[in-house]
Amino acid sequence: MSDPGRVLAVDVGGTWTKAAVVEGGPDHPAVRARTRVRTPRCADGTENAEAVVALVAELAAHFAEREQGPVEAVGVVVPGIVQDGVGVHSVNLGWRDYPFREALAKAVGSPVAFGHDVAAAGLAEWRLGAARGLTDVVVMPIGTGIASALILGGRPLTGGYAGEIGHVDIGHGEECPCGQRGCLDHVASAASVARRFGERAGRTVRGSAEVLRAAQDGDRVAAEVWDEAVTALTRGVLLLATLLGPQSVVLGGGLALAGEALTGPLDQRLTEQITFQRRPELRCAAFGAESGCIGAALLAWESIAQ
Repeated sequence: MSDPGRVLAVDVGGTWTKAAVVEGGPDHPAVRARTRVRTPRCADGTENAEAVVALVAELAAHFAEREQGPVEAVGVVVPGIVQDGVGVHSVNLGWRDYPFREALAKAVGSPVAFGHDVAAAGLAEWRLGAARGLTDVVVMPIGTGIASALILGGRPLTGGYAGEIGHVDIGHGEECPCGQRGCLDHVASAASVARRFGERAGRTVRGSAEVLRAAQDGDRVAAEVWDEAVTALTRGVLLLATLLGPQSVVLGGGLALAGEALTGPLDQRLTEQITFQRRPELRCAAFGAESGCIGAALLAWESIAQ
């Protein structure tokens, strides 16, 4: 494709929805303009999903006006279980069996590609970023929730139900909003780190980065919460190493922005606990919190090429 044109990439997260105009094509994507807005929250899951569709249409119109012309296509990715254009279930946003692809096609004037947020982030990191050149890798964004994109034998695993590492039982016994107990997500996601600190310290923090700063400044409660998250993530990565034997686990999302403060202790504990498994190299996502948007742009370009 000689001129792939501009596309709008929208990454719907449990807390924030990020949107970006991306140009340059699938081999050299470049973000031209970006914005971030709160993900809509409504009375029930269906209303949430409808509000997300309305927000995407509003963003598409805004960027068309701002960029002095429509984008060629729109790529939209959402959290939860996604299959065949349907948002099957989102624990954090509540929808079930919502026909996103159909609804977005009606609301947005450009061609629309629709997919899963973590799968899209994994695609971006595998094709262009920290996982490039690897045949067996897990890309694990850690944000409002935790999930993983699986690339095995040089192919992305595209089953809509695969990769929900955030909802494996790591043994802490607390009830998760998904209905299970012991979920990794409930202790180690960026949102959970902030929530758990707030519950114990009796004060609200803006996010996991604030908890880390408090821990580094000697706050005992913050240090305990951070340590529990690292312990939980170690168990999650060890499980991935045991079941899948990846060459690398690429950490993304808000929590991974901590860099060495996360990968250092996580790497040390993994070394202490691993025995016969292949030792996965820990890497941080090359695109950081923009992996989902870059992946959504790749999906949008693919929709044009078809």
